[in-house]
Amino acid sequence: MKARIRKYSWQLAPGHIRDIRQRVFIDEQRVPPELEWDDTDEIADHFLAVTPDNTPIGVARMFTALEETACIGRMAILPEYRGQGIGETLLQHLIHEAADNQYRELRLSAQEYAIPFYESSGFHVCSDTYEDAGIPHVDMRCLAPTLQAEGLESRNRPLLLGHDSRSWLFSDELRMLDLVDTLAGQTSQRLWLYDRFLDHDLYDRHRFRELISALARRHRLSEVRILIHDDKPLVKRRHQLVELMRRLPSKIELRLVNDDYPADDQPFMLADREGVVYRHAFDKPEGFANFADGGRVKLLTETFQRMWDTARSSLELRELPL
Repeated sequence: MKARIRKYSWQLAPGHIRDIRQRVFIDEQRVPPELEWDDTDEIADHFLAVTPDNTPIGVARMFTALEETACIGRMAILPEYRGQGIGETLLQHLIHEAADNQYRELRLSAQEYAIPFYESSGFHVCSDTYEDAGIPHVDMRCLAPTLQAEGLESRNRPLLLGHDSRSWLFSDELRMLDLVDTLAGQTSQRLWLYDRFLDHDLYDRHRFRELISALARRHRLSEVRILIHDDKPLVKRRHQLVELMRRLPSKIELRLVNDDYPADDQPFMLADREGVVYRHAFDKPEGFANFADGGRVKLLTETFQRMWDTARSSLELRELPL
């Protein structure tokens, strides 16, 4: 069934939005009214899905949580209209809305049973299960809404590690950063990074640091390996990854390539056993990313391991004060 989506402020929202939320969340799912109606409604944009004959059938809201982050919530479709693609239409409309407003991150709290639904549109789980109003939930996010909106046209589970097997090309820095962060944010255990040096514009960013920090603390077997040719820029200027590495030395290790042995000419980042960001040259933001390319990752893993085995530690970084 086709549906149209209308946008309202809370002050101008029609009663149908309240009615649908009352019916789905309070009556059907037994959410206490005092939890359903909150102050966030006042600052959120509200979306109403209607049929071609203007029958209200679904709702959602979206609000700004941080400067570049939007949150989706209170998404509901009336029971008699479920299974007809209405939820997908509504969710994709919200994703395009976030992309048009240039948000860098899109988050939501999903009921556990709905995880596959949100994954199909490019969201990935980023928390353990918790209860909200007595219902199991997980946090989900997308770290690149613009790419997410682009991928909805031709991909199932766009940007999802282990599922999206079509390569994403990039030729500018912003697109490259979004792909790097999206891959790093889904890594569950192993992230290996090879580059000429830890470029500040690429790696010395708060969001990337937080993603690496979360990975290092996620699992007792988590492993971050950084392999570079030149550590002089790190000695001359503070770097967030170096500071993190020195606080988590058992999880994050940096080595310098041994120039007496062959080394690869193209930088890359490997995520677990399926994800890769590959650049064609050290000094250009040009290349591709793939979220489900186990064959290529296996070959690059072997290349990385050969360089790693002959690499050495950085004495200069070890002697820097914390």
